Amino acid sequence: MSHTVKEKPKLLARVRRIRGQLEGIERALEAEKGCTDVLHQIVAARGALTGLMREVIEGHINTHIANPQDPGDGTREQGAAELIAILRSYMK
Repeated sequence: MSHTVKEKPKLLARVRRIRGQLEGIERALEAEKGCTDVLHQIVAARGALTGLMREVIEGHINTHIANPQDPGDGTREQGAAELIAILRSYMK
């Protein structure tokens, strides 16, 4: 079973909090809040997205690279190649 399936409730809760933060940014812009207020909210949302990404990457490494237990999850090499491809696209 995939680590994202096992951690689904926790991950979805994080996504919902991030959605709320993004909606807060939208409301701040609509209300014509100052740029400092908007930037603080953007930084907080970015931090939340980074935390979500870190958690999913850690799960991927533990499940698919460091200790793959389910033969249906592929090999360590496959897990590593998938992560490398994701990181390359992220760092463009």
